[in-house]
Amino acid sequence: MASLRGMQQPELSKKLFKLIKSENHAIGAYESAGRERISIASQLSDWGESTNDESISDISDKLGVLMSELGEQEDGFAQNLEDYRSVLKQIRNMESSVQPSRDNKQKITDEIAKLKYKEAESAKIPVLEQELVRAEAQNLVAEAQLTNITRQKLKEAYSIHFAAVIERAEKQVILARHGRRLLNLLDDTPVVPGDTRPPFEGAAQARQVLNDAEEDLREWQPSLEEVQMQSTGMGNNMMPPDAGPGVVSPEQIQSPVSASGEKTAAEGEHLAAATATA
Repeated sequence: MASLRGMQQPELSKKLFKLIKSENHAIGAYESAGRERISIASQLSDWGESTNDESISDISDKLGVLMSELGEQEDGFAQNLEDYRSVLKQIRNMESSVQPSRDNKQKITDEIAKLKYKEAESAKIPVLEQELVRAEAQNLVAEAQLTNITRQKLKEAYSIHFAAVIERAEKQVILARHGRRLLNLLDDTPVVPGDTRPPFEGAAQARQVLNDAEEDLREWQPSLEEVQMQSTGMGNNMMPPDAGPGVVSPEQIQSPVSASGEKTAAEGEHLAAATATA
């Protein structure tokens, strides 16, 4: 049964509420894909061992390590999307808070129009007109706050989102390139019946590939175009600051995980474990 929360949302925030909810489903899919990738990596390693082929066993095991890291990248990406989604919620909450102001203004306007049609000389009209002036003033402030927070948080949210996409993509490229290096260590020269393949001599090189991949991930740094933010000093009332415009650097807004100085908890653990026991 669907949640009743969507039905209870003010009209102004319904579309963003739906978007945020859809994003939650997408995040779950990335998390599921990450878990599946790690499971498949383990299956690859198990299969390679069962072939009783020393070369295939060693290479498939190390490919499994790299693929497990690819799975962890999906999980890290999902974590960053959660932070981006949290920023969008701030816009949604602001939309929800502005709706009553709009509704009150419209209600008073409708009452005045109704009275002027039915009782043009009614004493209530001047009173309602005064209420409308106050309601319009309140709504004017609310609308300004809404547009300010919407622009600021839209930029902030998608700065996080796109930085996370870039981080995931660049780290996937690192892992994929090292995976292709591993494949080059497997001799696929055809043999005829009765021939014996030479012993596998690429074990040391394969271990080095994992060491290189681990080092490349550890040394990875974002290289992002700065996102210009003119609202960095906006006060708690979401009104323009006295200070001039500022710039948010990639280090300030590039991904929640990186910005906090922390990396995904599991990132690199498969490579670290493999290289430590090598």
